[in-house]
Amino acid sequence: MSSGLRELVARFGMPGRIDAIVLRPRRLAPAVWADQAWAEPGFGLRGDHRSVKSRTGDEARRRELTLLQAEHLSVIAALAGRDRVDARLLRRNLVISGVNLAALASPFPDQRLLWRLGEEVVIEATGPCAPCSRMEVALGSGGYNALRGHGGITARIVRGGWLRKGDAVTVMDAPAVEETVSRPAT
Repeated sequence: MSSGLRELVARFGMPGRIDAIVLRPRRLAPAVWADQAWAEPGFGLRGDHRSVKSRTGDEARRRELTLLQAEHLSVIAALAGRDRVDARLLRRNLVISGVNLAALASPFPDQRLLWRLGEEVVIEATGPCAPCSRMEVALGSGGYNALRGHGGITARIVRGGWLRKGDAVTVMDAPAVEETVSRPAT
């Protein structure tokens, strides 16, 4: 059976999973684990320091949520010369396993991929999440470069609700996307 590239881009063999939820209560304060969090469009995760004010405009909403690939933690540790890396040091909101985060966005501008997290939340990937210079402190010398290409992605929250550790991460099919949400004005 032959499939077109557009069809393949939207096909995943299995759902992903939220392995961890990380909140940053204050800027520069240590990040903490959470078993659940409320995701709110225009704000992010309640309890995270970035959620205290509303984001408006498409560019500002691109980073309501940050996601890290769980499978990359061992790669980051190896590149940073560590035995392991605690995901809280990397300051990403969600640690996701089982689905390739780089594939959460379609390479076709006219093909929108939306993702359901758990029962309620819908997100749209908006781009890569580049590391900041603080990774040198968090991971040691070379930490910034260890995270380059492995920093995860950013996303906007299309529909809010509760996220819980262990929730499934699944792509929504095209009809469900159109029924559930509309494309924001650009």
